[in-house]
Amino acid sequence: MNDADYMLRCLELAEKGKFYTAPNPRVGCVIVSQNKQIIGEGYHERFGGAHAEVNAMQSVRNTDDLQNSTLYVNLEPCSHHGKTPPCTSLIIEKYIPRVVIGMKDPHKKVMGDGIQRLMDVGIDVKVGVEEKACREINKRFICFHETGRPYVILKWAESNDGLIGKLNERTAITSEQTNKLIHQWRAEEQAILIGKNTAVIDNPSLTVRYVEGRNPLRIVLGTEASLPKSLNLLTDGNPTYFLPLHNDSGFDELTTFCQTHQIISILVEGGAFTLQKFIDAGWWHEARVIRNHKLSLENGVQAPVLSDAILNDVIQSGDDIIRIYRL
Repeated sequence: MNDADYMLRCLELAEKGKFYTAPNPRVGCVIVSQNKQIIGEGYHERFGGAHAEVNAMQSVRNTDDLQNSTLYVNLEPCSHHGKTPPCTSLIIEKYIPRVVIGMKDPHKKVMGDGIQRLMDVGIDVKVGVEEKACREINKRFICFHETGRPYVILKWAESNDGLIGKLNERTAITSEQTNKLIHQWRAEEQAILIGKNTAVIDNPSLTVRYVEGRNPLRIVLGTEASLPKSLNLLTDGNPTYFLPLHNDSGFDELTTFCQTHQIISILVEGGAFTLQKFIDAGWWHEARVIRNHKLSLENGVQAPVLSDAILNDVIQSGDDIIRIYRL
């Protein structure tokens, strides 16, 4: 195995924490002995918990082996005190002679400082191994810290004739298999957003009932006073935030809200008007469009229309075809 192979293993480990680490990044760590054997592994399991490097070092049976090892990690080790001590200090303390890093950390408190600290004490540091894959797994974290805005995923389901539903009527389009997948998508994002009309017509819960994971923070564009008090969003005990957008073109309120609450990703689930608002403003990064090719509604609400979209992937899910676009 080479540096790239060990880095890919880091990414496999990092993926295990995807439901619980936000707003922290997804990070995995592998420690390899001088004779190319993996002697330690770990990943960041949940926000506020130990970082991947700490968990990996703690898994090594003989800590003396660290002095002749290479530590692999997909994101630059932190160099500041947050909820946990800086990982760079522990790496230095354990006399690990070589560190291989997937990419620099864009967080303003790191941004190369961790790398520099390691190099300053003579540690052999290599940066940029499998960087494209390392950026992909932390696209939400990177987007938030590079732009100040969350990573926005648009999602809708449409019939074979391009309708998102019947007018003023809740309409089931997706298969049971796809519904479970949608709940998994919800669990992967910090927040889920809908417009007030969808809240009234569909009366959704916006939870992750079908899978393991955290319920996303629910956001409704509109005021609570404009909604019936019997809605699930108001009665099920889970928090819901209401956010009127006064600046339709800039989404200033949403940006401020996400920065205040450290929300690095949002899944926008509807309705058509709200989704089109995000599209027209260029306020999205990924769109997941589900089409049931066996269902025709004949009349109803037209699905949103994407512009400047690049098809990135196509997935079969039961009777549904899911097309994933990137901006």
